Amino acid sequence: MKSIQVFEPAASAELAADVAADLDWAANNGARIDRFNLAEQPLAFSGNPTVRSFLDRSGPGALPLILLDGDIAMAGRYPTRGELSHWLGVNAAAPAEVSGCCSGGRCAG
Repeated sequence: MKSIQVFEPAASAELAADVAADLDWAANNGARIDRFNLAEQPLAFSGNPTVRSFLDRSGPGALPLILLDGDIAMAGRYPTRGELSHWLGVNAAAPAEVSGCCSGGRCAG
C-alpha cells in the first residue's frame, strides 16, 4: 500500500472539491492518505525531518508538500488524479466496480 502524506498550509482554501475527490479516489484505490494542516497540526510538520528540512529551505509559502512513501513527490500544488494514478499504478479512467449485480453489471430484476 502506498502512503501519501499531504502537508497543507495553515489557510488551505486552495483545497477544492475536486482535489478532495481525487484524494478520496486515491484512498479508494489502495493508498493510505494522511493530511496535515500547519495551523492545526504543527507537530506533524516539526516532527518529520523531511518536512522540517523542506520548510527550513523553502518556507511555508511553498506548501502544500506531498510525500509519497516518505519521499518528496511534489511541492507547491496538489497532485492531479493522473499523477495519483501513476504513483499508485492504477488506471485513473477505470470505472468503479459495480457491486450487488449478478450478471456483469446487468442485474436481474
